[in-house]
Amino acid sequence: MRQIVLDTETTGLDPASGDRVIEVAAIEIFNFMPTGATFHELVDPERDIPEEATRVHGMTVEMLRGKPLFRDIAGRMLDFLGDSEIIAHNAPFDFGFLDAELVRAGHKRLDRSRMVDSLAVAKRRYPGLPNSLDSLCRRLGVDNTMRTAHNALLDVKLLAEVYLELMGGKQPGFELAARPARPAAMGSLVVAPVARTPRPITASADELAAHAAFVAKKLKDPLWVSLAAPQPLS
Repeated sequence: MRQIVLDTETTGLDPASGDRVIEVAAIEIFNFMPTGATFHELVDPERDIPEEATRVHGMTVEMLRGKPLFRDIAGRMLDFLGDSEIIAHNAPFDFGFLDAELVRAGHKRLDRSRMVDSLAVAKRRYPGLPNSLDSLCRRLGVDNTMRTAHNALLDVKLLAEVYLELMGGKQPGFELAARPARPAAMGSLVVAPVARTPRPITASADELAAHAAFVAKKLKDPLWVSLAAPQPLS
């Protein structure tokens, strides 16, 4: 099963008000394991970047000047996404921005049936708890100490680890361990069980006498003695 873990950075919070995508990052996972295939592009937003947005992701318009426009990367991004499920944290946010950019570039919107919202998955697993990416990293033991600002490429790598933990932390060894054991091949060394000689332990006459004296002194009318004694005929 092929899936794509995706993240975007933007100039703001609302594509309908003119905010644009400035970074797209995606990682391919197959059967819940990263394959190493990635997609990453910085994008010239063709507009300014407000200071409050820069405080979140650290990028300024000067840093993005000369980078490709979204329409220049759209085709390669769609090729990488293919028809796979797309996992994102607060996925409606990322899908909304990508849809606005895709339509502007002459492409179709992303099919919402492909959307997997890892935030919704986390809320179902941890209801009532903080479920931001940082909170989940701390809770699930994912090292995020290098995350000093939002960055799509770093965030998508962290999200991939978080998502795999949310789905059970599946590792290749688990599949191997679940497979039934194979019968021994012809010629394999078979170790026969070792025959053991019985070694009954019997008490000596002195030990039996000592035991009888102990019972007579410590116990009054022991049950096993009375049961062993001959019973009178009625």
